[in-house]
Amino acid sequence: MVEVTIPVRWRDVDNYGHVNNAVYLNYLEEARDRWVLETLGPTVDFVIVRIAIDYRRELSQGDDEVIVSCRGVGYGTSSIHTAERIVARAGWLAAESASVIVAHDADARSSRPLTAHERATLDRAIAAD
Repeated sequence: MVEVTIPVRWRDVDNYGHVNNAVYLNYLEEARDRWVLETLGPTVDFVIVRIAIDYRRELSQGDDEVIVSCRGVGYGTSSIHTAERIVARAGWLAAESASVIVAHDADARSSRPLTAHERATLDRAIAAD
């Protein structure tokens, strides 16, 4: 699992005075990208194919920063399933999400099967979380 601390920036807040729902996606992406980098390394390309977010509580600029976590929860032939959380600095849950990413072959512009090495690495990472 990785945790990333992200400041709530002025540009993140909309006219309603809360962090815009689309910005939650950016927060989640930062943690997910870091998890993939730390788990599988810098040479693995991936694309997101699914994300589901449950918004639990609004964030505002007054919350100052959030802690976003990401962990692997499973994988398929080419897909990796992750679970993410956004928690306010005060400790309460702002959002939970489930994502599916797929290993990507940039030359073929399509998904590719996970390698045996990637599967073994994911097994270790998922067991550690």
